[in-house]
Amino acid sequence: MSNNTLPNDALTNNTLPNNNHRNIPHYSDNGQYPDSYYAASRNPKPDRPTLKNDIQAEICVVGGGYSGLSAGLHLIETGHEVVVLEGAQIGWGASGRNGGQIVNGLNASLEKIKKSYGQKNADFVSQLVTRGGKIIRRFISDYDIKCDLKEKNIFAAFNTSQLKDLQSTHDLWESYGMHDREMLDKEGIEKYINTDAYVGGIIDHSGGHFHPLNLALGEAVAIEQGGGTIYENTLVVDIEYADDSIKVITEFGTVTCKQAVLCGNAYLNKVIPKLTDRVMPVSTQIIATEPLGDLANELIPSDVCVEDVRYILDYYRLSADKRMLFGGGSVYGGQDPADIANKIKPNMYKIFPQLRDFKVDYAWSGNFALSFSRVPQLGKLHDRVYFAHGYSGHGVTGSHLFGQILADAINGKTAEFDAFAQIPWIPFPGGRALRVPYSVMGSWWYALKDSTGM
Repeated sequence: MSNNTLPNDALTNNTLPNNNHRNIPHYSDNGQYPDSYYAASRNPKPDRPTLKNDIQAEICVVGGGYSGLSAGLHLIETGHEVVVLEGAQIGWGASGRNGGQIVNGLNASLEKIKKSYGQKNADFVSQLVTRGGKIIRRFISDYDIKCDLKEKNIFAAFNTSQLKDLQSTHDLWESYGMHDREMLDKEGIEKYINTDAYVGGIIDHSGGHFHPLNLALGEAVAIEQGGGTIYENTLVVDIEYADDSIKVITEFGTVTCKQAVLCGNAYLNKVIPKLTDRVMPVSTQIIATEPLGDLANELIPSDVCVEDVRYILDYYRLSADKRMLFGGGSVYGGQDPADIANKIKPNMYKIFPQLRDFKVDYAWSGNFALSFSRVPQLGKLHDRVYFAHGYSGHGVTGSHLFGQILADAINGKTAEFDAFAQIPWIPFPGGRALRVPYSVMGSWWYALKDSTGM
């Protein structure tokens, strides 16, 4: 039994008496999108029904974010009958609120994976980390998804110590055959970003950025066009396991299926305690200015997206209508800050003081799922139930990759699934009670390192 497969008797506590099914609180309140720039500028979407009866399906995917959509679409493409259940609306969670950046790699570096899990696992992961971006681009092309795709991303260094680390990262990537990245000195990075805040960086020519909610909505339409069914505002409250089937129980109906795929990530909402305890929700925040007009092209003449390399980093890019979308910060446990805009604006002004005179039109927050090792987790809860989660802030590409790996495993191509599933997951020290204070203490230490250049 792998470290990511749980015995059947570990699942019995997940089954609640029928009259308790509705006692699980709804993570999305009323299921409406948050007041974000993405929601305000999204493409039209159909009103999808809530599941209110008992149905049967071959495969049930729980979660209408990128992981579930990628798994569902890959399964549809290989001839399966798929039902997707989303507790709110498609892309309501991190998939519709994130920075919209195609950043290749995992939160955990290849060097960390090598040290923690060995060279074999590092070699394995190195062959996968650019595939998520390729999947995104294929979906956009094959299904004509309108989501403002733009090319290239930059990793920016504030000091020589960070730049030295980036050079080491660049050399490591090169050693694994990844040759799309180019080192930038101070003069070089200023050709892409009109600020003197950085001493250099790396540009990844295979990176990019896009409108994240519109990508999710386009992937959902592609699933439906392929014969799949999507139910929104359908909260999963329990799962019952049998030898020959799985019953996914929602507030008002059930799906009896041959196989299930759990992709709730940070919003799985205590439905599966064995998964809830593996990750911690962490919120990050984004603001969107009013349209900047000609100033936008002066600030980022290359129209690339950017993230710096601090432990608590900032990330930003221009929207299609030339707003500055600037994100950063983190709150362990997933709570929203009292004043998102005033938390983020000082960091934005350090990079672009010219923006002090521009209004902030939107400010929003969203949760990602953090694993203790910063390595995503993939595995089985049961012979018929798969899961993937814990992208730790690098979920845009990772979720699309893991969705394909899950679909491949269901199709009998299990080599990549088995390789990832055998990587042991590490619990947060002290369990659920101490995972937030432990992580906060760690963030203080790394923030000190960021501020002092250590």
